[in-house]
Amino acid sequence: MSVKTAKKNKTTISNEILEKAYRLMHTAKRMAEIYDENKAIASKYVHSTSRGHEAIQLAASMQLKPIDYLAPYYRDESILLGIGMEPYELMLQLMAKKDDPFSGGRSYYNHPSLKREGMPTIPHQSSATGMQVIPATGMAHGLKFKEEHGLGSESEKPVVVCSLGDGSVTEGEVAEAFQMAVLKNLPIIYLVQDNDWGISATGKEMRAMDAYEYAAGFKGLKRMQANGTDFEDSYNKIGEAIKHVRNRKGPVLLHANCPLLGHHTSGVRKEWYRGEEDLELHSMGDPIPKFHKYLLQNDFSEEELKTLEKEAIKTANEAYQKALDADDVDASEVELHEFAETPITEEQGQRKPKGAEKSVMVDAALHAVDDILKNNPEALFYGQDVGGTLGGVFREAANLAKKYGDGRVFNTPIQEAYIIGSTAGMSVVGAKPIVEIQFADYIWPGMNQLVEELSKSCYLSYGKFPIQSLIRVPIGAYGGGGPYHSGSVESTLLTIRGIKVVYPSNAADMKGLMKAAFHDPNPVIMLEHKGLYWSKVPGTDGAKNHEPDDEYIIPLGKARIEQEAEQEMIDNGESMTIITYGMGIYWAKAASKKYKGQVEIVDLRTLNPLDWETVKSSVEKHGRALVLTEEPLMNSFAESLAGRLNQHCFEYLDAPVKSYGALNLPAIGLNVEWEKAMLPNADKVEKQIGDLLGY
Repeated sequence: MSVKTAKKNKTTISNEILEKAYRLMHTAKRMAEIYDENKAIASKYVHSTSRGHEAIQLAASMQLKPIDYLAPYYRDESILLGIGMEPYELMLQLMAKKDDPFSGGRSYYNHPSLKREGMPTIPHQSSATGMQVIPATGMAHGLKFKEEHGLGSESEKPVVVCSLGDGSVTEGEVAEAFQMAVLKNLPIIYLVQDNDWGISATGKEMRAMDAYEYAAGFKGLKRMQANGTDFEDSYNKIGEAIKHVRNRKGPVLLHANCPLLGHHTSGVRKEWYRGEEDLELHSMGDPIPKFHKYLLQNDFSEEELKTLEKEAIKTANEAYQKALDADDVDASEVELHEFAETPITEEQGQRKPKGAEKSVMVDAALHAVDDILKNNPEALFYGQDVGGTLGGVFREAANLAKKYGDGRVFNTPIQEAYIIGSTAGMSVVGAKPIVEIQFADYIWPGMNQLVEELSKSCYLSYGKFPIQSLIRVPIGAYGGGGPYHSGSVESTLLTIRGIKVVYPSNAADMKGLMKAAFHDPNPVIMLEHKGLYWSKVPGTDGAKNHEPDDEYIIPLGKARIEQEAEQEMIDNGESMTIITYGMGIYWAKAASKKYKGQVEIVDLRTLNPLDWETVKSSVEKHGRALVLTEEPLMNSFAESLAGRLNQHCFEYLDAPVKSYGALNLPAIGLNVEWEKAMLPNADKVEKQIGDLLGY
């Protein structure tokens, strides 16, 4: 770690900036001291401080403008002070108080979510051990998209600054972000603060090279280095990086060496893993005494500096006492902001307009996206192979790139994490992304972003940053897709709170739900069964519909009665209901032909939010119910729903609510006979119906 400072001429940085930086360095220092002095209170919730990193952080934050975007990491306390946050506000978050300005007491210290006039925008992000880099790059990607399509500012261009520790650069998702930054020449600065520690692991243990050396492999990423212990060097290097990016000359990685003068966190204290030799070495790089000496050389007096230090100490001390007395959270508000309210609450348009021709599901999806792109200039569509001349491996985006240009419909690398996570950043800057994961079996690399970034943003930002993200996922088995192109993943997705999951079974619903999903301000996953796309699977002709008009839209969370039972059968106690979705609709319809008038079929259409009232009402009406799925049954959504219905509808039941699905195996074999043996079909479902009606 380099801590040497070359002899310099008089500074060109204004006295106002130098005074502010010195005062805030001492503010951050005193805050860290207060937390240690009062660790019984301050360490109730885990926190980290910026001790040792103050110079580079203040140098960066004091040059950002309100038009800019910032993605800090958990040690960036001085960055927050530098943009104008008050110590009192940060301490409200430290103690998880009601008026914590970022999350209302829901998130950790130095985990900001800020949308405040006069300051850079800071969207919600997770604990930022590399995972924040993709959403931050998505912000830059969204800005570039808007500028290229006449949707950005005509005046000065914003920049994105993404701050991260050097240890997190080893994350694979960071490589995905760097790749896209240089591929698309995005306006982002990656500020890497390197203190040579992870938690208790040293740089030698964690990496073969530092971030500056690593970045050499990304052609087009401008590399810079700064002495993070030296405010002037840091300020000048950051200024150069910002100018480079603001002038749209490409992305920058700025690597800054810093000492770690405090604990990793309050939960992992320095005395537990660091020896005296290491602590002494790092103390030599303390930026505060170095800055003190530098200011004396630049005509500041000892008395002036002492006054600034006293002001800082007084501010921090008073803030702590005030925060101690602040109101605690109101636990009755615990359910607020899981989702932002959607504007789509009623079915609109014509489902079967006069003269309409029948359409297969894949074409209905294509037409829906076409309408969205035509009417919403801020919309874009990207994923593997959806651009260019192919238009998707299922032709679900055929000709869209040709029609709207490669800037709005384009191919991505094989980067599921980036495809999903970038939508969080896109949403923040006002772009409206539609993205595609090529097969449900390949969604797993993107789950980290889906869980940690997209699903939690609205809730943990206290409603400030809902993420508008429409994620299309072809799903399901048909005709020998084998173990990597046949999977069903809805139960896993449904364990993630804060996302919506939609599963249409026909062309009309595909079009109406696709548009509702796009206009929903929350993350929505659209599961699209490959076997229904063209209605080539025997018995799925019903997936073709007269295509609705361009205004047609269906609110999410509304089930549909696909087939009704006869009233006489209901009155005689000879009826039942099948609750299902996707391919299950067609198994149920074929299987119920033997039991004419006895079977109602409820098409859920949306799995979350679930239309509980329609489902519950159907079960109570018939007293017998089967929940049908294509997934392996054990621990599935279907099994869970059946259990919930048994619990809540018990007094209405004439038989236990049953669930039925695929065999509990890890994958579908390639040979079609394995597929048939594993999955439900009409004959198997017919037996389940017979058993329930005869119970």
